[in-house]
Amino acid sequence: MSEHANSEHANSDHSEADNDHENEIPKTDQDESMSFSELILIEYFLRSTKWFILFTADILGEYEEDAEEIELSHLRLKDLSGLDLVRFQKLQKLCLRQNLITKIEGFDVLTNLEDLDLYDNRISHIENLNQLKNLVSLDLSYNKIRVIENLEDLTCLKNLYFVQNKISNIKNLDSLINVINLEFGGNRIRVIENLDKLVNLEQLWLGKNKISEFQNLENLRNLKILSIQSNRLTQIKGLEGLINLEEIYMSHNGINKLEGFENNASNNYLSDFEELTSQLAPLQKLTTVYLEGNPLQKENSSIYRLKVKTYLPQLIQIDAT
Repeated sequence: MSEHANSEHANSDHSEADNDHENEIPKTDQDESMSFSELILIEYFLRSTKWFILFTADILGEYEEDAEEIELSHLRLKDLSGLDLVRFQKLQKLCLRQNLITKIEGFDVLTNLEDLDLYDNRISHIENLNQLKNLVSLDLSYNKIRVIENLEDLTCLKNLYFVQNKISNIKNLDSLINVINLEFGGNRIRVIENLDKLVNLEQLWLGKNKISEFQNLENLRNLKILSIQSNRLTQIKGLEGLINLEEIYMSHNGINKLEGFENNASNNYLSDFEELTSQLAPLQKLTTVYLEGNPLQKENSSIYRLKVKTYLPQLIQIDAT
């Protein structure tokens, strides 16, 4: 073949290559976006399976073995056995909020732990915590717990949270004499009971239950805050022993008679300023009163605050604003 023929052949090949190149569909931002979307879908799939931890090369890899705090929130964790927590002997605070944990396990090796947060998981039973004798704060809110149990050895506890579970009875807390803050909001409790031994309790939260009367509170002389809004109360009676009470929240009940004393009875049926004065004036530690939604506020809106302040000069706050 002549050099000219070779040259023509080469040119022909080059021309075809140019044509092929011209016929290619150029990549667009949309293609790159689609590729990224596929990666996101793959990551979501991995996060949705219990094998996600295998693809993260060690979910705790960023933490040194002498770490004092670890946070593993919102990772869809189901099984804690693969975390190898035993290496974190100095750990004091562990947060496992908003996961899919169904069983409390693997914490017995963390003997220095002071704060354990298991808020918003799928736990049904309290178990395997008896070795955590230094625990000061335990949050089991937003789970599926029905029975309070297996906490008797946690005598250092000061803050205990059971918000939004399925608890019907307050019990098995006698040994927890150091608890100062106890939260039971959003459960199925009908009776206030078995709190006699919690003599250091300062805050008790019982909102959104099914409680119809105050009872069994006489030993809680250090109580400063009592929340019992959104229950089934019809009268205020049985609070005489709460000599250090500073705040009480009783909105959204059915209270129509003052027989004990009144601090927060918003959206009930109180209407007499004189009753308000006679019941509250002796409570010199009282600093906060919530009364919005009652007739004495609605019917006297222009002078309401001035009148309350006149009768109760020790108040610092009247209602939410």
